[in-house]
Amino acid sequence: MILLKIVSLFLPLLYGTILSATFLMQRQLQYFPSRADPLPAAVGLTGVTRHTVATPDGETLVLWVASATGNRPTVLYFQGNAGSIADRADRLAFYQAEGYGAAFLSYRGYGGSTGTITEAGLITDARTAYDWLIAQGIPASRIVVVGESLGTGVAVQLAARHPVGAVILEAPYTAAVDVAALIYPWLPVRLLMKDQFRSSAHIGKVTAPLLILHGTDDTVIPFTLGQRLFAAANQPKTFVPLDGKGHEALYKPATWALGTAFLARLFPR
Repeated sequence: MILLKIVSLFLPLLYGTILSATFLMQRQLQYFPSRADPLPAAVGLTGVTRHTVATPDGETLVLWVASATGNRPTVLYFQGNAGSIADRADRLAFYQAEGYGAAFLSYRGYGGSTGTITEAGLITDARTAYDWLIAQGIPASRIVVVGESLGTGVAVQLAARHPVGAVILEAPYTAAVDVAALIYPWLPVRLLMKDQFRSSAHIGKVTAPLLILHGTDDTVIPFTLGQRLFAAANQPKTFVPLDGKGHEALYKPATWALGTAFLARLFPR
């Protein structure tokens, strides 16, 4: 009886401690940035320039930029939650080889960019990179937004608020909080999560041609979440399931090629 009383007192205390720790450390559990900031040439890239751009709230962002050739648009790329743009050098080189321009954004708190990572901050960063491209003389209709994993939430919010030529989402979600609720079903994440990235609340404002790519066996962001976001999106839209593929498909040239094939139809040479 005494043991039962001790347990009944201890368990709520333990749960409360875990709850508090998770709330305080939630951004460390959501974002896994690398601070590596090599020059593009150091990771094997040629024809890529490193720029620094200032945000309206006083941060300095790193942007790797390559020019488009011919009639190709420029890909404004938003990475997932881990690593840095230097880890995606092969993707940037892939776009270059196809003639596409590329602008790879290092979010605040990632790579050589200053600042603390928050959802609002990342959306500001996306707008800053977009405005920089516009200032360079690239029309909005020639800017293609590509989001990978976490970056799909950034891409959706940017495209919902500003005109773009097309949107490609790789393993998107209805909301980041929906993913978190699946990972932590025993925590009230919908009440406590700060950066919820509710893409389903913004996708209805996206009017540019949309492509969604999602692995049917994705265990990081379930395939069903991508399907649900697609259902909420406007036409014209295309959904391509990556049969038998998991989240690792986002880092494969075969997946990127599906995106460039979509763009080739929209922007013929």
